[in-house]
Amino acid sequence: MANEKVRCSWVNLNNHLLVSYHDLKWGEPVFDDQMLFAYLVLEMMQAGLSWEIILNKEEAFRKALDNYSVPKICLYDEEKIKELLNNKDIIRNRKKILAVINNAQIFKSIQDEYGSFAKFIWHFTNNKIIYHDVKFSNYYANIIACDLQKRGMKFVGQKIIYAYLEAIGIFNNHEINCFKYQKDNRDNNLYKVK
Repeated sequence: MANEKVRCSWVNLNNHLLVSYHDLKWGEPVFDDQMLFAYLVLEMMQAGLSWEIILNKEEAFRKALDNYSVPKICLYDEEKIKELLNNKDIIRNRKKILAVINNAQIFKSIQDEYGSFAKFIWHFTNNKIIYHDVKFSNYYANIIACDLQKRGMKFVGQKIIYAYLEAIGIFNNHEINCFKYQKDNRDNNLYKVK
């Protein structure tokens, strides 16, 4: 159709979940810790897989992981790990499941240190969104990945963190033809959100 919205090229228009995710969530600034943890889990689970596969399983992940409750996940024991490994609706990779538990514990320690994970993750850019700047984006993704790895998080390499920062709106990388594209050259492509 002539009036159909143009979206980023990675969006499979036949998958309504992916279209909705792109239109309503991807690149929108997130400050809620539970949502920030949910996105972190999903990005970790994506390692070696497509985002579409993960998004199609998101509701199953939500149910299996107690609505991404950090305090609950911190307490998962071997019985819960076995339950997750037997759940055919999620990614049943033991290393990734163990990483979710490990990362929840580190996420909680960051919350204790900073008051919230949102304060921690947004402080790297001084609460600013980075618009369409590969140099800045790679720089911040690398710094944040290194910080999280130093703290002991797993499955948080630069590529995963880059995608995570796009998902939570620290990077706004909608393609130039996309209806969600925003051109913002204020302060060297950085725009303060808070």
